[in-house]
Order: sequence, then structure tokens, then C-alpha cells
Amino acid sequence: MNKQQLFENIKKKQSFLCVGLDTDIKKIPQHLLSEEDPIFAFNKAIIDATADFCVAYKPNLAFYESLGVKGMLSFEKTVAYLRENYPDQFIIADAKRGDIGNTSEMYARSFFDHIKVDAVTVAPYMGEDSVKPFLIYPEAWVILLALTSNKGSHDFQMTEDANGERLFEKVLKKSQDWATDEQMMYVVGATQGKMFLDIRKHAPNHFLLVPGVGAQGGSLAEVAQYGMNDQCGLLVNSSRAIIYADKTENFANAAREAAQAVQREMAGYLHDKGIIPCKA
Repeated sequence: MNKQQLFENIKKKQSFLCVGLDTDIKKIPQHLLSEEDPIFAFNKAIIDATADFCVAYKPNLAFYESLGVKGMLSFEKTVAYLRENYPDQFIIADAKRGDIGNTSEMYARSFFDHIKVDAVTVAPYMGEDSVKPFLIYPEAWVILLALTSNKGSHDFQMTEDANGERLFEKVLKKSQDWATDEQMMYVVGATQGKMFLDIRKHAPNHFLLVPGVGAQGGSLAEVAQYGMNDQCGLLVNSSRAIIYADKTENFANAAREAAQAVQREMAGYLHDKGIIPCKA
């Protein structure tokens, strides 16, 4: 999916919501544990319930890898289900990969040749040669970690060099030598608030993947105010607040209601920016 297609889907659905599939076997409703594949059964129900109100899904690989081979099969089945039934959804493998070139090449082959997701999150710490292998796929995206939502982000990402340039700013500037805004996005945590203004100084046209809204306490209003550009430029992720809105047999309906509430709020921000003509 290219940038224009993603933008058109945002306008069509009046939403820039990404639903995070952080599916924990210990948190899904108990009645699903009798299913042959409880993780996939949960994901399928969540997807069917929320697809009308979002433009992307983001399975977090840790939740699948923790279950070994069975978990990875659940992940692959989830991606295949999305591809077959909801081809307009942008699929992000939240894997935070990044290693020396030949290793990154294998990671890229896994996600883009084999599993066929649209994007993978990548850590920039090892530099250009650890990222470039992901960029040889012209239809795929790298989502580079820039300024994250966790408390520890200040340990390194906010450190300044002798010229006062912060590390996250150096990442933003240098990485734009590697790819354009047609193939690279950045992770910026919703808890960063007004820091989105600094992000936009360096990356005015890039899409930003924004985790941290909902359970982590990030403000959707602040993200939209400080981070939205003329093509929206945002994919705001919500995981626990949607997928675990209810832990009974009504979980899918509760997830649908939660996703719809977020979509309605997002439609208002898109309208205020002039991206869509009227509120949903």
C-alpha cells in the first residue's frame, strides 16, 4: 500500500486508527481457550468487529513469539485473514528489528517475502546498513523508532550533542538520506505532547505511527493538534483500550464500540483540518 492509498483510506473511513493486536493468552476471554487456536479466534473476532473504524492493524510480535511455533502460526494466520478479507487494511509487524546487514536482510525477507505485511518497525541504533535491507522492497515500509512513549525514552533519545541537537532529531535527519516519506514512517509516542512540533520541523510530510493513546494515557487531542499535517500524517495506535474493553463473551461488541468512539473523535479532527468535508 502506497502513501496515497493510505491517505485515501483515511479519508474514506474518516479515521486514522490503528488497532494493536497485542494478544495475550492470559488476558483473552476464558471461553476462547477451548478453541483450536485461541489467539487467532480472538484476533479474528476483534478484526471483524473493528475493521469498519480503523485503517491499520499492528500485531506486536512479542505476544506471538512468546508462544513459540503455535504463536507464530497464529500471527501468520492473522495476517492472511486480513489480506483475504480486509485488503484495504495497512498491516504493521511491530517487531522492532534491526541488526547487521545480512541479518536484517533475513528479517526483511521473513516479513515482506514470506508473511507479506505492509510495514515493520525497525530500531535505528545500528545505523544505515541495518535499515537498508528493509528498504529494497519498493511496496513496503520501514517504521523507524524516533521518539517513543515509554519513560526510558529520555535516557538516550533526548540526549544532546555539543551543538544542542537531540538524538531523536539526528535520527530523523539522517534517516531521510535513506528513504523518502513514500517508504519511511516514524514511531512517535502519544505521551510526547508538544514534542510533535519538533518532530514536524524535521519530518513535516512523513506519516507517524503513534502508540500510547488509551491505556498509556496519551492525548489524542494533543496528537492531532501538534502532529497532524495536510495529509493527516498519523496512524494512532490503540491496543488494550480496544481489544480488552470487555473480557466476557461480549468482548467483540465492546471492542467495536470502543473503536467506533475513537473513530468519531478522529473524524472531528480530520474535519477541523479540512481533510474531510463533514464529521462522521
